[in-house]
Amino acid sequence: MKILLLGKDGQLGRQLHRTLAVLGDVVAPGRQELDISCQTATRAKIRDVSPQLIVNAAAYTAVDRAEKEPGVAHSMNAVAPGVLASEALVLGARLVHYSTDYVFDGESSRPYTEEDSPNPQNVYGASKLAGERSVMAAGGQFLIFRTSWMFSGQANNFASTMLRLAGEQDSLSVVADQIGAPTSADFIADVTARILTELLHCRADEACSGIYHLTASGETSRCDYARFLIERATALGLSLKCRPEDVAPTMTDDFPMPARRPKNSRLSTSKLRSTFGIITPHWSEHVDRMLVTLAGQT
Repeated sequence: MKILLLGKDGQLGRQLHRTLAVLGDVVAPGRQELDISCQTATRAKIRDVSPQLIVNAAAYTAVDRAEKEPGVAHSMNAVAPGVLASEALVLGARLVHYSTDYVFDGESSRPYTEEDSPNPQNVYGASKLAGERSVMAAGGQFLIFRTSWMFSGQANNFASTMLRLAGEQDSLSVVADQIGAPTSADFIADVTARILTELLHCRADEACSGIYHLTASGETSRCDYARFLIERATALGLSLKCRPEDVAPTMTDDFPMPARRPKNSRLSTSKLRSTFGIITPHWSEHVDRMLVTLAGQT
């Protein structure tokens, strides 16, 4: 099987390049080779490769900058997925696309399900929701995985930022009213490959197209997440100036950002479990695994 992977240099794309290799021949153009915001070039590349599977991990993810660059965000996050979906339909290929908890407003008191009505509160979330809808409107076979609080040890993210700051400062202030489940890029990539393998070999006659929430289980606040990172990193021998007790809680309203963040980023994974039998691990397991790896590299 020929697979076209887009976004290979991102934190998720790097992991997908690894897990998809067992499924077939992976063609993975980098950003310098293909800018998916260019529709003509994207269509030409897809037709040249003629894949049976398109996996899109490319996206505009600069949440705050998107407030000043809505056109760029829309081009990559909304228009490009529709182009991929329409080309996949022509080829009879399956499309895998990734979205975000930011399509919701974060005001719910419970984890969001796939049936809940989206209500994005920033440009980034609106562009990702538009991307979901463009994929669904195109039809064909597709999987849209919504995730949240993604991290890895090889990219800039909340975890890496907290560890960097904890190495530079004696104390930190971190929002305590944003709740979610940190989810590792390698876990998302592993689940993606597992589901695709099942669809290819065990459910060949089942489309299973739709939106699925894919996050770790459990929940934590940004503040407690930072404390966990610092506590475990220190125990593993990483040299940090800040201690867990030196992380002070603050509120979202006291830490204004250009883009509004949802306070509730919890996503229910019941549909993923009932459809594919995926049991998601507690968020702390993969965070701890990442920290063990980082400690081993120092």
